Amino acid sequence: MRDNQDQLMPRTAFSADHELYRATVARFIQERITPHHAQWEEEGLVPRQLWRDAGAVGLLLPGIPEEYGGGGGDFLFSVIVVEEIARALATGVTGFTTHSENVAPYLLEFGSEAQRRAFLPGMASGDIVGSIAMTEPGAGSDLKAIRTTATAVDGGFRLTGQKTFITNGYHADRVLVFAKTDPAAGAKGISLLWVDTKSEGFSRGRLLDKLGQKAQDTAELFFDNLFVPQDMLVGELNKGFAYGMAGLVRERLLIALRCAVALEVALQWTVDHVKQRHAFGKPLVDNQFIRFKLADIKAQTWATRALVDSCLGQYLQGRLSADGAAMAKLWASEATRSIDDLMQFFGGYGYMREYPIARAYTDVRPNRIYGGSSEIMREVIARAM
Repeated sequence: MRDNQDQLMPRTAFSADHELYRATVARFIQERITPHHAQWEEEGLVPRQLWRDAGAVGLLLPGIPEEYGGGGGDFLFSVIVVEEIARALATGVTGFTTHSENVAPYLLEFGSEAQRRAFLPGMASGDIVGSIAMTEPGAGSDLKAIRTTATAVDGGFRLTGQKTFITNGYHADRVLVFAKTDPAAGAKGISLLWVDTKSEGFSRGRLLDKLGQKAQDTAELFFDNLFVPQDMLVGELNKGFAYGMAGLVRERLLIALRCAVALEVALQWTVDHVKQRHAFGKPLVDNQFIRFKLADIKAQTWATRALVDSCLGQYLQGRLSADGAAMAKLWASEATRSIDDLMQFFGGYGYMREYPIARAYTDVRPNRIYGGSSEIMREVIARAM
């Protein structure tokens, strides 16, 4: 087998400017994140200052217009941040992309001009950490089933309910909350509220002890009759479900891109290992079963990259459909099951978290759940047939 670079499918979408930005992102991760990541995994979160450091070098809100403090780049700059975090297995900062690519676009696309100018610059600098709260103990992929309610009162709303598995939940200064403003209307009665976490009635639960992604702060959030001013309604009343569905194409594509990179780097690590590791007097790579298994996974890796980059191209042209994004996410996230096979070739070392392959095995796993589970993806695809 030849050099590791041969494992990677050639890509043509990125310009020289994109690659300069990629180098900046990779350098920041290498210098500011990787050396400390193991310690942060023990602590369950990254330092708050890291958000400001990331903002200072342009890692936050790279695709938001400059007039609102963002980087002003195209979507490929956002892709680069997602990919480089995945490449370095820096899962403690996957919340950067939740903040930049899930939360900020809601404000940009649906928020008022006053909301954009008040909050996006602070989010770009890292002075404001944003989070998004959809999932509840009894409502995951089924957004219509949420029970958190926002009752209209003089001057705004009273918010009551609970959210769980919330990325950036511990550090968040602001949370975009999906709540029922008209419980009798089902999906047509959901609105978005931009909640200040310093408000009376807001509290956080414990940092959740996850199987993987241990440095990414994930928490439960509680709202006890919390007052949300009328001007913190994002978009129109009762349009939240539609807004959420519109954002899922972007979110699912980014998850697919993350998975494609994760599979590529796991294959690279394994190729290196089987060339260097000996058993019964010869390198592991001389074993035909191992070579053939790696060949299968390389073919799968290239197929994943081809599909995901095709969907990326469609997205850049404004043509990516909901079922197209679902197919990309379904295929790419399910393809990461092969990391289990790759881990096998490391023997006992593969079960040690000091080896990247072990952390990849646990940290990549949630991609088949969040952003819509694989089962939901199949339903979206089937309905479009």
